[in-house]
Amino acid sequence: QVQLVESGGGLVQAGGSLRLSCTASGSVFSINTMGWYRQAPGKQRELVAAAPNDGNSNYADSVKGRFTISRDNAKNTVYLQMDSLKPEDTAVYYCAVSAGPISQQQSHYDYWGQGTQVTVSS
Repeated sequence: QVQLVESGGGLVQAGGSLRLSCTASGSVFSINTMGWYRQAPGKQRELVAAAPNDGNSNYADSVKGRFTISRDNAKNTVYLQMDSLKPEDTAVYYCAVSAGPISQQQSHYDYWGQGTQVTVSS
C-alpha cells in the first residue's frame, strides 16, 4: 500500500504561481511514475504531468511551458510548479502513482491522493 498526501493548493490571481507537493509513504519501492491529474467542475479528469523514475516527463499541451513537474526521490515527493496560471487551470488536482511507465489511462495508476483545490481568479 502507498499513501499519498498532497499540499500546496489555494487561491491565486491569474498570472500567479503555486507549487503543489505530494509525498508518498508506505510501499514506495513499488513506485515508478508519479504524476498529477486535475478535474474541473463538469469535466473529465485529465493528466496534467507525469514523471517516471528515469526518462522524460510528459505534459498536457495546455500546460506546456507553464507547469514543471519534478521529483525528489530521497523524500518520495513529487512537485508541480505552476506558473502563469489561468482561470481555466481551476480544478481539483490529484497526485497519482504507478508501478509502470507514464500512461494517460487513469486505471494505470495504482494509488491516488485526496486532491487539493486550485482556484485561479481572473
